[in-house]
Amino acid sequence: MRALVTGGGGFIGKAIVERLARRGDTVRSLSRTLHPDLARLGVDSALGDIADSETVFRAVRGMDVVFHAAAKAGVWGSPEEYHRSNVTGTENVIAACKASAVPRLVFTSSPSVVFHGRDMEGVDESVPYPSRYEAPYPETKATAERLVLAADSPVLASVSLRPHLVWGPGDNHLVPRIVTRAKQGRLFKLSGPPRLVDSTYIDNAADAHILAADRLIPGKPPAGRAYFISNGEPWPVWKLVDGILVAAGLPPLKRSLPPLAAYAAGAVLALAHRALGLSGEPRMTRFLAAELSTSHWFDISAARRDLGYEPKITIDEGLKRLAESLRRTG
Repeated sequence: MRALVTGGGGFIGKAIVERLARRGDTVRSLSRTLHPDLARLGVDSALGDIADSETVFRAVRGMDVVFHAAAKAGVWGSPEEYHRSNVTGTENVIAACKASAVPRLVFTSSPSVVFHGRDMEGVDESVPYPSRYEAPYPETKATAERLVLAADSPVLASVSLRPHLVWGPGDNHLVPRIVTRAKQGRLFKLSGPPRLVDSTYIDNAADAHILAADRLIPGKPPAGRAYFISNGEPWPVWKLVDGILVAAGLPPLKRSLPPLAAYAAGAVLALAHRALGLSGEPRMTRFLAAELSTSHWFDISAARRDLGYEPKITIDEGLKRLAESLRRTG
């Protein structure tokens, strides 16, 4: 098939591109910058901003399926920038799919779109969106997800996937943040009872996207639905963090901080950054403190049933592969 992957040079996007190319699909990537490694796979690279409608229309034309993985991620930043990338960009993708009669749209969402600041233990897709959000990323991703699901129709079948804490070789977000902060002595555990969290090894996340696209038919599941995606093996959050640190050749964490202190620090640091116009990201935010001090793991039985999804790479195996990759790349 002819497939467009927005954000094809990103972590999840690139993994999707590689799988499509390996099985012989014709692939185009849309991203802001050129990625020579994609060209070596025979991928056609379209350059431009997802928030520019003309760029998106040109990239979408002639496709059989669009994987919309491009987004502005993170826990800090301008709400306007998040809206531009995550909402306006998604509006452009939907409009382009309709104008070019593209029959299938697979959207990369996040479980954070339903995070309400409290424990989420084994919840399924019936859990509602919260009434308010602590950060612009989950808020704008929730808006985008609603747009994608509302666009589902007899001529455009759409589905939203919510992979949680995606990590593995090539990660340009979670793993580097953990490793860098640990090396700088700026990484602390939050004290209290163990909190279980889901995570998703990158190969499993990419597989879920391909499975969703292959099964996407108007009027039948998974069309018009959202699905939690994970490894299906919740771990204590600090066990996972320690596993990543050990894979990077670093010792496990020893120092800890009470959750209430972390939340208060997040509030103070956010105010200071805004008041003083500081660049960069605060060391802690309220959203991050809430994420790290609560359980969030999900029922993935719907993805198993409707997508045929089954995570193939366990966390233990993924950590071994991550360690090998980090040893090769330094």
